[in-house]
Amino acid sequence: MKGSTYHRCYCRDSNGKPLGAKCPKLTSRRHGSYSIRQELPSCEDGTRRSFNRAGYATAKEAQADLDDVRALLAIPDALDPEGVAAITDLLVQVAADKAPIPDVEETRRRLNSGVDLGGAMTVGEWLELWLASRRQIRRGTVRRYTTDVYTHLIPRIGDVRLDRLRVSKLTEVFAAIADENAEILENAAQRKAAVAELALVPWKGAENRARRKAMKAAIEAMPPFRKVVGPTSRQHIRATLRKALNDAIKEQLVTFNPARHADLDSAARPKPVVWTDDHVAEWRRTGEKPSPVMVWTPEQTGRFLDHAESDRLYALWHLVAFRGLRRGEACGLPWAQVRLDAATVTVVTELVVHGWEVYEDAPKSDAGKRTFAIDAPTVEALAVHRARQDVERAEWGDAWVETGRVFTKEDGSWLHPDFVTRRFVKLCEEIDLPPIRLHDLRHGAATIAHAAGGDMKSIQELLGHASYVLTANTYTSVLPQVDRALAEAAGRIVPRAAKTVVEAAADQVAKAAGDAPAAPVGPDAGTSAHAPLTQTAPDQRSRAVKKTAVRGIHAGQKPKAGPDAGGPSGDRTLNPRIKSPLLCQLS
Repeated sequence: MKGSTYHRCYCRDSNGKPLGAKCPKLTSRRHGSYSIRQELPSCEDGTRRSFNRAGYATAKEAQADLDDVRALLAIPDALDPEGVAAITDLLVQVAADKAPIPDVEETRRRLNSGVDLGGAMTVGEWLELWLASRRQIRRGTVRRYTTDVYTHLIPRIGDVRLDRLRVSKLTEVFAAIADENAEILENAAQRKAAVAELALVPWKGAENRARRKAMKAAIEAMPPFRKVVGPTSRQHIRATLRKALNDAIKEQLVTFNPARHADLDSAARPKPVVWTDDHVAEWRRTGEKPSPVMVWTPEQTGRFLDHAESDRLYALWHLVAFRGLRRGEACGLPWAQVRLDAATVTVVTELVVHGWEVYEDAPKSDAGKRTFAIDAPTVEALAVHRARQDVERAEWGDAWVETGRVFTKEDGSWLHPDFVTRRFVKLCEEIDLPPIRLHDLRHGAATIAHAAGGDMKSIQELLGHASYVLTANTYTSVLPQVDRALAEAAGRIVPRAAKTVVEAAADQVAKAAGDAPAAPVGPDAGTSAHAPLTQTAPDQRSRAVKKTAVRGIHAGQKPKAGPDAGGPSGDRTLNPRIKSPLLCQLS
């Protein structure tokens, strides 16, 4: 289309008429100003339109803007009438508002993305575009992104220009989200109290019915129940925004990602805690769990499996307890991936719950697709389960739903993961076991494997973790008996030049009772430092005597010394480097 630059001034003759191109001073470049004019596509009715702008000091400036206008008109393809119309409308509006000519590359990105060309792109516009492009990833991830975007991000920063989003703004946003938790808790308490009060109002009687109606209306007007947005959830929200802004950088919409530098409270994963006797006693007394993640001891796991042995899903509980499958992985496990002859199970799919809808999906990561071995009792449990399923298939006949799953309903249809969770809780309550989540069986499987001597890399592959750190820091606990055995073994490893105070005192008491003293330990003993690990255990009488001596020392009693104790004073058996009140008592 035609376009040009021209030089003009506003000088007038004696009659007040503009001189225009006849002005004699126009031969000087410093006189007057430069203007541009560019033809635009005509309206639908054929009306001509043009882009006009004046006031340029130099021809070079005018030509630069004219080139930008022509570049904008060249962005849409000739066969794209909608794009041509959008660019034309943009230039008409820019000319009318006397606004700066838009950047060509940014306009091209906005046009290709389907964003309104007028004004700069906002955070909300980009988040919606970005979210629409995420459909090829896991549905669960899309749901999380959608919740973060529409519940937290767009309401708070949706109208902020994308290129003007700053770290300080995000700090304020996440602080506001954290402060809102107090309001959420207060609203939840009020709604809960109102519902409880409504439950106490009788149904009969006109007055009671009117009161119930008024109370229901008041409850409906209250804010709905909402979950508190804890540190972990805030970290997820920031991760969603960080991902969206990283993709904006790839599209050259921005050059800086403020979400990477926004400070948030740490969201450390809770460490699993073993249900020791002390923890169980405290829980029975207060009703509070020591940690959100609890792990049964092997004895407690055995009690559960013994009780659940007659349950229809016993093979599922056994498989999860020993091999640590996720709930969705167990429910989605097909028989085609179970080889009883080779004693292996392969995980390639899982069932995911959204609301109450169940759908099939791939594991969370490539590491989740894994093959692991199963022990003989698990093989036997699965074989018994398959035989029971064959009987159910025959009983249902044509009504049987062939899904190919290992764990199904009685008619063969998919087993809802939430039903599995409720069934697990019921079985635990029937024998009054300390409470754990179904997912905590997975933690227990990692702990049992670790206690059985499994190295961390093997446990990582068993659980299907992409990160070794996650397995080591979050999923494995140390059982009390393993910790105690390790402490005892460590204590026997270190050689000592002389006997400890307790050993010396115990020997004195043993001599008084006519028993032989304990064998010396250390370099002078003629044995290795590992000898105590394999030496013959003392007889019961000697052990009882030494335990009595140790209890006496801790109680502050002075054991016998001198001739009656088998020596003049007993000082030769003590470590001369130890200077303590207990040493003074013994000497």
